Amino acid sequence: MSTNFFNQIAQLEITGNLQLTIFKGVENKLIVSIILLNDQCGDDAKQLITPLNLRGTAEELDEGFFKSIAVPLETASGLMVNMEAYMKQLENAQKQSAMEKEKTDKEKKAKDEKEKKYNEAMAKADELDNDGKHRDAWMKVPNPNDYPEYAEAINRRKKELSDKFASPSLFGTE
Repeated sequence: MSTNFFNQIAQLEITGNLQLTIFKGVENKLIVSIILLNDQCGDDAKQLITPLNLRGTAEELDEGFFKSIAVPLETASGLMVNMEAYMKQLENAQKQSAMEKEKTDKEKKAKDEKEKKYNEAMAKADELDNDGKHRDAWMKVPNPNDYPEYAEAINRRKKELSDKFASPSLFGTE
């Protein structure tokens, strides 16, 4: 005796493990319980999918079994595959978010460090200027190419300092 049961199972478009349980009921009726399990799906919501239960005589089940299970199983399979894809995309989004936050934090830290160095250099230049060491102060003012956002202030400060130590006239007059 030949059946095409397994060929029909193979033709179902499902992903996962198909568990089939058959019980003998009363009055020559069979109870068939089918559930599709997909271990690849990481979403716990898959646990909410209940088994598909069919009741009927052997002849009724032979006749309508695959018509009754095809659409629900393929739908459940598609749902679990989509849930897993969603979970992976959600995980990737979280990683990207963490990476973007880390990148932003690094950029902020680098900017803060650069601004701190600029402020320290300008403070040192002011200190030297107050001590009358105008040439040394001029040397401590940072390069405007290193701090383009402060280029105007740096150039102005360098000019102020260079005016203070302008070279004396060859003839001894100011």
